[in-house]
Amino acid sequence: MPKLLVFILSSVAITAVMGAPVPDAGWPAYGGDAGGTRYSPLVQITPANVNELRVAWVFRTGELGQGVKDWSRSAFEATPILYDGTLYFTTSSTDVVAVDAATGMLRWRHDSGSRKDLHYSDGVSRGVSLWVDEASPDTEMCHARIYAPTLDGRLLALDAATGSTCAEFGERGAVNLLKDVRSQFKEDDEWRNYLVTSPPAVLDGKVIVGSSIGDNRAVLEELGTVRAFDARSGKLMWSWDPIPRDSSNPVYKEWDPQSVERASAANAWAPLSVDAARHLVFVPTGSASPDFFGGERPGDNRWANSVVALNGETGEFKWGQQLVHHDLWDYDVAAQPTLVDLVHDGKSVAAVIQATKTGFLYIFERDSGAPVFPIMERPVPQDAVPGEHPSPTQPYPAAPPALARQTPVTPDDAWGITWFDTRACRKRIEGYRSEGMFQPPAVKDSLMQPSNAGGVNWGGVAFDPKRQLAIANTMNLPFVVALVPRGQLHEQSASGKYPDFEFARQEGTPYGMRRAAFKSNLGIPCVKPPWGVLTAVDAQHGTLKWQIPLGDTPFIHLNLGMPGIGGPIVTASGLVFIAASLDDRLRAFDTDSGKLLWEVKLPAGGQATPMTYSLGGRQYVVIAAGGYKSDSTRGDYLVAYALPH
Repeated sequence: MPKLLVFILSSVAITAVMGAPVPDAGWPAYGGDAGGTRYSPLVQITPANVNELRVAWVFRTGELGQGVKDWSRSAFEATPILYDGTLYFTTSSTDVVAVDAATGMLRWRHDSGSRKDLHYSDGVSRGVSLWVDEASPDTEMCHARIYAPTLDGRLLALDAATGSTCAEFGERGAVNLLKDVRSQFKEDDEWRNYLVTSPPAVLDGKVIVGSSIGDNRAVLEELGTVRAFDARSGKLMWSWDPIPRDSSNPVYKEWDPQSVERASAANAWAPLSVDAARHLVFVPTGSASPDFFGGERPGDNRWANSVVALNGETGEFKWGQQLVHHDLWDYDVAAQPTLVDLVHDGKSVAAVIQATKTGFLYIFERDSGAPVFPIMERPVPQDAVPGEHPSPTQPYPAAPPALARQTPVTPDDAWGITWFDTRACRKRIEGYRSEGMFQPPAVKDSLMQPSNAGGVNWGGVAFDPKRQLAIANTMNLPFVVALVPRGQLHEQSASGKYPDFEFARQEGTPYGMRRAAFKSNLGIPCVKPPWGVLTAVDAQHGTLKWQIPLGDTPFIHLNLGMPGIGGPIVTASGLVFIAASLDDRLRAFDTDSGKLLWEVKLPAGGQATPMTYSLGGRQYVVIAAGGYKSDSTRGDYLVAYALPH
């Protein structure tokens, strides 16, 4: 056979296996794009060939807790970004790593110098951001910059080509984020409670950061200020505090003048989104501190627990929508706002979808903040402890319907692998208080559903613009929560009677707090499955297209849906990729039907959001397999999958 014919036939065979070659296409931001859609236009990997995916390469960070004071609170949850053939991401210690996107070979690694002798309130970093200085020559140092937050409260600027610091940024390549936030850290402290876990947003030559603030320590904590720094110099350009500090702020009158001086947090720890055409920054805010007792912060606490649009040039407030009034449940707005072009009532609407821990998706017009679907204020339980004054109502969207359970937990909801396991769970439910979502915390053990974990957590939403589908990962895992009178806090925490509970001080209030996931002695949730759910929402009509359990149970390996941390991505070819579940698997589903098309066992827990890109005509899907703290298999792997050559 002539050599030319052999070459042609071989090329045809390769194309048949791989799918059509595609041009290089990237994943330039944590959420796929600046608006967090987690969508890729790539079509090489399809529903027809996805089951042919194989490991293309594996990179290991080498970080498995060596020398770290508190490995149980650290995790590798990063989603890489792609620029010029290189993937960039942060490790669990917030070192910054660049690897060849085609081979997984190390290009450079920058030691962030984060202290390992401290406990961190949330010892994770979910990634980095990129800015290209179009005013500088391509060959100039720091023409393209990687911005990375560190665990100990700095923002680094690094040359994308070499990993060297951009010395003119801040002080020798770093901005001190502990400045002007009322930091409570003292040099002899063992805990660091102010850090940045999400990659910054980049808009109009500015790097914009929120913050992660350790929950439930006290009334007086750090400020939840959102700040914008000049991308070249690191100079502070503007700042915005979700809590009003003086009477010139229109919502200042809604706060008690004495309590607002000490009011803290309401910080945006989830990723921010930006709209470059409108020069807007979209900010998801958390609860004012502490989370489970609000007697020292009466009122709705605007703009905590909100999605807010800011002017990207000045930081001035444009509009806001509060999604939880006077939070008593740690219902932070934990997901990145997702900026989409939505077809609604026959018109194209520039919209923002905001997923929440309550399991609701709220959809607003991007310019005005007006709800696309009506929002109704509904009465909620009011039986709070003395000194607490819950909001009498909470905002419920008319559509879409809730993606997570919000009803009271009853004895009929008890579940176990064996009959005696079920009976034990039923007895516990009978002894607990449960009134459904928004029941105020009490001294009596209460079941909170949804829990502080969600609903939707930081995994957020992926949006397919062609199908107008929003894909979300949610949990149905109740928590047992109790307020602890101040005088009993030490006794309870030291008694050994609550081995699985997390205790919090909530200093400055009459109560501490304890909470734990509602699980049986076998470590399985004590309520009926599914505990993890993947849902496709028809965003045009506010209806559910499909909803399926996500994740296999241990022991019996049934697809009952397991709790999961991490988010989905979607591709134009009609695929949803997601790991998240505590069964350590990466899966691909058909976007139209929710049918499982492919799954693979990861070397460790995939508690991260995947990404996809094309390089050299080959499409890759990449996931960080680092595990979720103590709840899944730990690891240090970045794994890439592709169709065979």
